[in-house]
Amino acid sequence: MVNYNGTILESSSVNIEDNRGFLFGDSVFETVKVLDNKVLFLEDHYFRLMASMRIFRMEIPMNFTMEFFEEQVLLLVDSFRSISNSCRVRFSVFRKDTGFYLPKTNDVGYVLTILPLESDLYFISEKSYEVELYKDAYVTKQLFSSLKSNNKIIHITGSIFASENGFDNCLLLNDEKNVIEALQGNLFMRMGNTLITPPITDGCLNGIMRKQILNFAQKLEGYDVVEKSISPFDLQKADELFVTNVIKGIQPITKYRKKTFEIKVVHELLIKLNAFVRFN
Repeated sequence: MVNYNGTILESSSVNIEDNRGFLFGDSVFETVKVLDNKVLFLEDHYFRLMASMRIFRMEIPMNFTMEFFEEQVLLLVDSFRSISNSCRVRFSVFRKDTGFYLPKTNDVGYVLTILPLESDLYFISEKSYEVELYKDAYVTKQLFSSLKSNNKIIHITGSIFASENGFDNCLLLNDEKNVIEALQGNLFMRMGNTLITPPITDGCLNGIMRKQILNFAQKLEGYDVVEKSISPFDLQKADELFVTNVIKGIQPITKYRKKTFEIKVVHELLIKLNAFVRFN
């Protein structure tokens, strides 16, 4: 079940040989969590999508308002039969027609896909979660790295590396060899009473959940919150590491090489996150 340019279909039937998203990665997307027919963090998702389209010089249709974005998501949700109260919806926008590197037009089409989620509110898994550095390729420190585009080959090969070597996730490095993020989310590190996350300028994703966690962390008593570069050596000195994204919420890292980590501040942040989701 998909929403293809505003029409609910069993399949979009898009010809991939003519689709620029497939041919050139000429596509941007947002993955949103919908709970009880409500798009979580709607405004943040919408404005990030609009910013991505502008940066990639896509023509933004006049009807692409925040209300339209929400309407298209809920149109698909309402047509999707699921026993779950929550689901994930991917809203993909691609430039129409082919051309080669130079597109024939900047006009866009869109397609939404949907999957059910097992849990409604966010929770912290008690399972072990081991990570390793992925060093076969590096993320460049530039604006495009912070956007949600279809150019995710580093994340794909990193995921294969993690699976082949028995890791739950990998941490990515930028071209200055600083740690910037995990394969599926932003990275946070606690050293004592200081909570640290890499700045967007280091090349990490401008994550929606990253923004929420930064806001919640500012309200925690006894903690300083800073955005600064993280080196691989810092990981060994950290007291706590965790990954954030909109679908999972907060995922504590329990092991990196021979170092094991506490699970402390994530519990306080989870309480604030779920309270926000319930009452906003």
